[in-house]
Amino acid sequence: ESVTEKGKFVSLSFFRDEAAVEAWRNTIEHRRTQAKGRARIFENYRLRVASVIRDYGLNERDQAPKDSRVAHEPH
Repeated sequence: ESVTEKGKFVSLSFFRDEAAVEAWRNTIEHRRTQAKGRARIFENYRLRVASVIRDYGLNERDQAPKDSRVAHEPH
């Protein structure tokens, strides 16, 4: 639950591909949990399904844009 917005939740999941998403989405346990969430927890929700454009961190900079690497690398 968000510390700044009471009652707001964020969930983040990563899947290998669309087939993996479909397999997870259609498991009996997921469907049961989904029904419980709709009935008892959430009055509204939003899903965003997206692809990763870049994936980098503080020390793993291979996919960082060139301008970001230049701006943040030691000189």
